[in-house]
Amino acid sequence: MRHGKKINHLGRKTAHRSAMLANMACSLIEHKRINTTVAKAKALKQFVEPLVTKSKEDTTHNRRIVFSKLRDKNALSELFREVAPKVGDRPGGYTRIIKLGNRLGDNADMALIELVDYNEIYNVNKPEKKKSTRRAGRKKATDTAQAAPAPEASEKKSDEGKEE
Repeated sequence: MRHGKKINHLGRKTAHRSAMLANMACSLIEHKRINTTVAKAKALKQFVEPLVTKSKEDTTHNRRIVFSKLRDKNALSELFREVAPKVGDRPGGYTRIIKLGNRLGDNADMALIELVDYNEIYNVNKPEKKKSTRRAGRKKATDTAQAAPAPEASEKKSDEGKEE
């Protein structure tokens, strides 16, 4: 049984796995999307999302926590300067995993993992959401719009009847 075992070990020792995830996270932050296997993409998602959440508040303490995981100054500065302001209003879900099919050599499931706000294909055609209005205000506006044309139309009909 595997009760309480949340970490996918990916067939690696702890040091190798943490180094691999740190390198993949740096590549993801630098390039905004990377191709990898589905299992590694899911492990990377669990690794990166808390770091992006920490980067939304730019403090020395948060920078040190993120640096202890990433171990790359360039990726750290890019995360805090460029990525964090872009995802500042998002409450979570900073990455997206898109399955690509199987790899030719060993038939491994491949996936594309990307930062959500940097994908131009998905974000271009979406109109900005309008602020919702209360239904009561909407009904009043439609009632007055319907009430105004009705008397004018009845006057025209009565005028037409008089002319004939």
